[in-house]
Amino acid sequence: MYMSDVMTTNVITIPSNTSLAEARRVMEAHRVRRIPVVDRGLLMGIVTRDQLDRVGPSQISSFNIHDLTRLLNKVTVKDVMTKNPVTVSPDATVEEGVTLAQEKKIGALLVVDDGRLMGIATTNDFFYKILNPILGIGRPGSRLIIKNCGGTKDIEKAIGIINNLGLDVETMFMLPFPEREQHNFVVHITSEDPTQLIEELRKMGCEVERRAR
Repeated sequence: MYMSDVMTTNVITIPSNTSLAEARRVMEAHRVRRIPVVDRGLLMGIVTRDQLDRVGPSQISSFNIHDLTRLLNKVTVKDVMTKNPVTVSPDATVEEGVTLAQEKKIGALLVVDDGRLMGIATTNDFFYKILNPILGIGRPGSRLIIKNCGGTKDIEKAIGIINNLGLDVETMFMLPFPEREQHNFVVHITSEDPTQLIEELRKMGCEVERRAR
């Protein structure tokens, strides 16, 4: 999966000559906390709600609402934006994108191709488009944790039981716990009643726990 598969493409942007007051209004109207700054199609930077919140008292000696209002209408985002935001190419893998975001400790990646903004990928994009489908969040059925089922033979046996019972699988994945030297096999079946499957897995010697979806 590539960044182009998970990024949001209808990105709200503003030019660098936008006043801080207008930038704040745009953020509030679209319920976002960050906006890329784009001039003539080229990415110039990014401005966040935190940056806007920090502007004011530090630049005004006698702080009052009238001074702040004048400041927010006079100063532009060019004066406060991050001019070298972290970017990633649309053909970068999701793994590369997540690693970069974690290394830089940021909640959003700007997806850029040849200087032009193609999209943005936030923490929500990673959750809703990757994590949720893997975990089967919002999907009907039952999720089972088969503990210490890390070997390929154990997994093969578990899947064999699922097939013999004629059950369909929504998702399945390994969940390692290195500190405990334990590997759990997580399987989400479409059936709402996993009773027979649990019984058969326990007969095989597996420790099985049903988890809330």
